[in-house]
Amino acid sequence: MERFAVKSAPSRNRSKTALYVTPQDRVTEFGSELHEDGGKLFCTSCNVVLNHVRKSAINDHLKSKTHTKRKAEFEEQNVRKKQRTLTASLQCNSTAQTEKSSVIQDFVKMCLEANIPLEKADHPSVRAFLSRYVKNGSSIPKSEQLRKAYLPDGYDNENQLINTEDR
Repeated sequence: MERFAVKSAPSRNRSKTALYVTPQDRVTEFGSELHEDGGKLFCTSCNVVLNHVRKSAINDHLKSKTHTKRKAEFEEQNVRKKQRTLTASLQCNSTAQTEKSSVIQDFVKMCLEANIPLEKADHPSVRAFLSRYVKNGSSIPKSEQLRKAYLPDGYDNENQLINTEDR
């Protein structure tokens, strides 16, 4: 009797979203018009986030008037700017940041070796000299921050050097 049982019609409530499509898959599918960063899909010329799950949403965006207008402007500029996520931007460590850090560490080391109190860095004439003659000299923080943030690093580095020399 089970053979003759009436089967229900297939469910029409099924979602039409692609379950296992990643933003990178859409980039390879659509080419240079899109780019992916941090698990998000961006339109390169418009700098907007697109829903990578629904292909129709991407197609609708690419056919829109605003996209064609922005794409023409984008091609005129000849500058390829890609929007990035905040986490990717924060992870980027530029050369200026590393150079700034090394200037500050060298300044603290110089003060320690010359037996100059870090409070002298707060004097206006020292500030003026540093900003005028030292590259990134104006980025040296006040003595309180030097003591809290950079002095422990210098102390730890010197202790490691002394311990390696003793062996």
